[in-house]
Parts: sequence; C-alpha cells; structure tokens
Amino acid sequence: MASRTIQYRFKIEAYNPESIPMSRLAEYMGQLAVLLGSRDNVHFHHLEAGSTVLVEDIEFEAEPKVRERINGVRNRTGPEDAIAAYGRINRILREDNGSAMLDAQTKLDTDEFNNVIRFPGRDASEAEKFDSIFQSGSVDGLLIRVGGKDETVPVYLEEAGTTHRCTANRDMAKRLALLLFEVVRLHGTGKWNRDDFGNWIMESFRITDFEKLDTSSLHEVVSRLRAIKSEIQKMDDPITELDKLRHGSGEE
Repeated sequence: MASRTIQYRFKIEAYNPESIPMSRLAEYMGQLAVLLGSRDNVHFHHLEAGSTVLVEDIEFEAEPKVRERINGVRNRTGPEDAIAAYGRINRILREDNGSAMLDAQTKLDTDEFNNVIRFPGRDASEAEKFDSIFQSGSVDGLLIRVGGKDETVPVYLEEAGTTHRCTANRDMAKRLALLLFEVVRLHGTGKWNRDDFGNWIMESFRITDFEKLDTSSLHEVVSRLRAIKSEIQKMDDPITELDKLRHGSGEE
C-alpha cells in the first residue's frame, strides 16, 4: 500500500524548466532538502511545466515535523542547518534576479495550497539592507575555546546553542584561558549586521575586558548566606537585643 503524502511546491520566479541550468537546479534542490529535513520521508515528485516548480511529496506522518522545522526557520528558532539553507537559497535567488515561494497542500487529495514560507531574493527591500555597525556591549556564555598563534587570538563562546567567535590580544587570551569551560561575560566592541530575516547578528567581537559569572543555584546562595557568622548569632537573646535597639533599653 502506497504511503499517503502531502505535496509541497517550491516555485522559482527566475527560470522556466527549459532554461534553468542543471547545476543550478541541483543547488536549489540540495538546499531545499536541507531546509525541509526528514530526508527519508521527503521525495522529489516532478518538475512542473510552464515555470520552475519543484514538487515534493512529504509522507503524511512526517509532514508536521517538516512544517515545525519551517516555522522554526521563519521565527529563527529552528535548527541552524535549516536557517543556513534558507539564507543560501535567498542568496542564489538574488544572483539569479529571482524570488521564490514554498507552498503546501492544505490537506490530502486537494488542489488547495497555502504559502508556508517566502524567499524574497531580489525583492528584498533596499531599506532593509544595512551596512555593518560597530557597537560596544557585552555577551555572556560558556567559554569553550581559546587558541591561536597570531597576535589576535580567537576566543569561542557558546550561548544558547549559538557559538560566538570573538578575538582578544595575547595577554587577554592568556587570562581568559584560566576560565575555560566557565560562564563568563565578555566586554568589548561587536560588529553587527542584518541576516535574511531582518535580525541583527553579531559577526565579530573584540574583547576589551571580561568577568566570571556566578552560576550558583538559589540553594547554594542561601547556604552560603547561612554560613556567614554575625554578631546576632553570638547573642543569647537576639530578639530582646533588637527590641532594645529599636525602642531603647528603658533604663535611665
């Protein structure tokens, strides 16, 4: 029995099937495969005539996972490989002076399709494109690597699944190396640019200072506070002594 499938259509507004070079078609298909994921459950069906439309069959049981992956790309919360594939498709489209749309069948055995995600390509607004900017700030994360032979030493920081590549001079790097696999806050100047989603992305970060962050749990902090000895702990009757401080001893 054949498996049930939901069709997806990737329509490229740049070529027609007769004019698109095979190598270019292969590039689009390769990146689209990465974007969709679930490789064992996604199958190329055919290339539609009239315009360049790649039709894929998504096995019914896998389609929710594919849709979730695409939504994650749109919200920039999805897997890094899928987000990168979206960016590469957009760059190819800009080179081809085109744009594209990915549509999905609304349900089994219908001719109705809804847009899943758009690839603006050439249509990206010039107003949305910015030159890189430099801004002072800080970034927190787990220090996972310090190394290099040059005067400018690469420093790698991991934050919420994202790895930031920073740089430091040799003296700074030597001091940072003592905190390898510790959570730190790096201070310095970052270079920022817009990605294909309009989000600001840190391209580089020059470290000027740093500090180790306290990652103790609330229980550990309370335990440390309780361990601190004070004058009150030495009193036989601290409540009475505190009352005297507030209202006086009553003695003339």
